[in-house]
Amino acid sequence: MNQTHTPPVLVTGATGRIGRVVIDRLLDAGVPVRALTHRSEAAATLPAEVEVFTGDLTVPESLDPALHGAGAVFLVWTAPPRTAPAVVERLAAHVRRVVFLSSPHRTPHPFFRQPNPMAALHADIERLIAATGLEPTIIRPGMLASNSLAWWAPAIRAGEVVRWPYGAAETAPVDDRDVAAVAARTLHPDGHAGGDYVLTGPESLTQTAQVGVIGDALGRRIAFEEMTPDAFRSLSEGAVPGPVIDMLLAAWSAAVGQPAYVTTAVADILGTAPRTFHQWAADHASAFTPAS
Repeated sequence: MNQTHTPPVLVTGATGRIGRVVIDRLLDAGVPVRALTHRSEAAATLPAEVEVFTGDLTVPESLDPALHGAGAVFLVWTAPPRTAPAVVERLAAHVRRVVFLSSPHRTPHPFFRQPNPMAALHADIERLIAATGLEPTIIRPGMLASNSLAWWAPAIRAGEVVRWPYGAAETAPVDDRDVAAVAARTLHPDGHAGGDYVLTGPESLTQTAQVGVIGDALGRRIAFEEMTPDAFRSLSEGAVPGPVIDMLLAAWSAAVGQPAYVTTAVADILGTAPRTFHQWAADHASAFTPAS
């Protein structure tokens, strides 16, 4: 591919767990990449081929240098909602294509139908995008497999019991790498404009079973103990915003006894099966192992 004639793709959230892998996948495909970061020193963590721009979604005009001459944008919203209209307006003035990392708030499954402030923000941004001349693609990851790093890894590394609410709640964790690969594929080449994809892993697993899968990857049994919702609230207070705690507890409660919503979107777009949670756990076993 002749990069001279390929407009660069601007990746926002460039150092995040999805955006960073999107960059690698685009580079692998020979697509020139620009990265938007909050701090100039972030350039040291990115491949040398990436053109790094400093900007902030809360300062819409700071995006103009990165957008000038770009062909598409991977949009990860990481700011308060106030500047969303101005940011989307700027995107539409500079580029033709946008791939937006949203959430499955339209999905007809109880797990995704709970009040969720982030989903409400995503819906508002989708409406803003739809009102412009942009050619959008919306990707909607379900539960990310990597959430278990924040939720359960500290207890597992310490050799403690995993205490968690609604162990019987079923989800279909999707590997972050699959989400990033889909984002990169829909950014380039053309063919996915107007697409709207819910991304999940290939299997429905209870939260208790997911902890068991991590134990299998480590070669040992991990004890799971059911925690009451009130205890979870007390444990999370101060570390997680109250509305997020409410949303999680409501979603897990609604998912008990309900097989998770599973789609074939990852395989349909990539032509390869999505990674299983077993594969993810095996690849990330070191994150659950005490540092030596």
